[in-house]
Amino acid sequence: MSDSKPVRDGEKAERTNPVTFYRQVVAELRKVVWPTQEQLVTYFIVVMVFVLMMMAIISALDLGLGRLAFFVFTGQSDQ
Repeated sequence: MSDSKPVRDGEKAERTNPVTFYRQVVAELRKVVWPTQEQLVTYFIVVMVFVLMMMAIISALDLGLGRLAFFVFTGQSDQ
């Protein structure tokens, strides 16, 4: 559905008028395979579990490296 013409070196591309642009956008959106509600809920849960796991890992690393830095620079293991 590409109505655009190839651009040669040194030539400017022709601008698309708003109506043609809108029609192209609608045509592309019709090609999209939209997820079902079940798929959407599944994807949401997968993403949330992944984000929570990454938060836990990064928090543990931050806590561990913070304590390591505190120990290295002060020589004490507790605050």
